[in-house]
Amino acid sequence: MLSRNDPDRIQIAFDDHRLVANAGLLLPVTLAHRLGLGELVDHHVDLGDAPGRANPGDKMMTLVASALAGGDCIDDADALRAGGTEQVLGCVVKAPSTLGTFLRSFRWGHVRQLDRVSRELLALAWSAGAGPGDDPLTIDLDSTVCETFGLLKEGARDHNYAGQRSYHPLLAVAAGTGEVLMCRLRKGRANTARGGAHFLRETVSRVRHAGATGPLTMRADSGFYTHDIVAACRKAKVRFSITARQHQTLRNIIEAIPEADWTPIPYWMEGAADVAETTYVPFQSEPDAVPVRLIVRRVKPTPGSQLALLADYSYHAFITDRDGDTLDLEADHRRHAEIENAIRDLKYGVGLNHLPSGRFPANAAWLAVQVLAHNLARWTTRIGLGEPAVTTKTLRRRFFSLAGRITRKARRLTLHLPQGWPWQNQFNSALAKLRALPLPS
Repeated sequence: MLSRNDPDRIQIAFDDHRLVANAGLLLPVTLAHRLGLGELVDHHVDLGDAPGRANPGDKMMTLVASALAGGDCIDDADALRAGGTEQVLGCVVKAPSTLGTFLRSFRWGHVRQLDRVSRELLALAWSAGAGPGDDPLTIDLDSTVCETFGLLKEGARDHNYAGQRSYHPLLAVAAGTGEVLMCRLRKGRANTARGGAHFLRETVSRVRHAGATGPLTMRADSGFYTHDIVAACRKAKVRFSITARQHQTLRNIIEAIPEADWTPIPYWMEGAADVAETTYVPFQSEPDAVPVRLIVRRVKPTPGSQLALLADYSYHAFITDRDGDTLDLEADHRRHAEIENAIRDLKYGVGLNHLPSGRFPANAAWLAVQVLAHNLARWTTRIGLGEPAVTTKTLRRRFFSLAGRITRKARRLTLHLPQGWPWQNQFNSALAKLRALPLPS
């Protein structure tokens, strides 16, 4: 006999045009509407005579909403066409076939038009309360590998340094908030620092345009330890903190630091980590070479490890022109690792883990879409929820994936959401704050 609560007793009918599977997308869509995302795309993106040229704003909004709903391929956007979802999104939801044609219509110049969109959107979001204002801003510079498996993808046909077919995008991320300030897709075989100096100059121009008037600092790992990067920082009046590559000359300088100069720092093994500082002249063959601070952390190898048989310490050194206490600067430089949280959120919170097209510009446009979705989630968190950073996966679980039902009475639409939802107060508060933002002029 079947139990009264047995799920086998439930009958199925896909027949309600008022249901919304991802009703909580109302939050980021409201913010996108207040920032004028669709209008910015319509104004700046001109695909000429390409087949996908019509209505770029609606297509971009569809792709961004799909990414926020958890879609990681073009076909996943079809879920937004069910029930009453279109009324929540406030745009004409396009079919996946139309979206694919739209992305394949991009050329590199059109991708740069999307860069203009993201530049203006950043300025609007920061003026709405998400920006640093006069406070110091730290820019974390890094690259990531987006592995592909197709044999005919432009820019990813050859193996990279790790033996993978992949793309190798550059990213500039705001420390603390995790929002992506700038992105640039590159071929998989591109060297880590390739184009890094120009990319950094464009990032600095972008954040200054957006209203960041305080001091700027750039943090990066050893992949960006180049004279061009340092020179770009100095020219733009940006302080730098860059992990140094340990060639033999630098290693000799580190090992010559007197024992009395090493200061212990907290570590999981008692007395196993120390920090010291000395002076070093990087890139000595360059005419503008000057001494900088070289800060070094040394760590004893884990007992019983292979490294313990070969060395007394492992060393991690970085160069910097910043003022401040040695221990504070060393601890701050280690926080550069937080950029990996933003990269993980781009790959698994939205859809950067999958670049769907065989055409390089289409994948560059896809990267721009994922960055827009990621940033909308971060700005929704800061402006609406008043929190510094929440992952997109958490936002989706608590807010975006809410099921709802739309009803109409006396010419007013009502979105009905589950009673007793644990985060309903935060949802209502965030929606009120976002709706209070002025509409674009």
